[in-house]
Amino acid sequence: MNVDHEVKLLVEEIQQLGSKSADGQTRVKFGVLFNDDRCANIFEALVGTLRAAKKRKVINFEGELLLQGVHDNVDIVLLQE
Repeated sequence: MNVDHEVKLLVEEIQQLGSKSADGQTRVKFGVLFNDDRCANIFEALVGTLRAAKKRKVINFEGELLLQGVHDNVDIVLLQE
C-alpha cells in the first residue's frame, strides 16, 4: 500500500471516528483511533501513517511520536477534509 493511499484512508477514519469541534475542525483522540478494530485491520503501522500525514500537513498533533497508553488523550486534528 502506498503512503498517499494510507493517508487518504486515515482521513476517512478520522472523519468517521472523530467529531467537529467549535472551530469546525474534526478531532479524534489518539487512543480512540489506536483502539479501533477497523483501524487496526487497515493500518499495519498507524503511528507511521500518522507521522506521514502530519509531514504532509493533512493532520496535526502535539509532539513528534504518539505512543499507546501515554498519549491516548492527545487530539489528532484534521487540517484537510
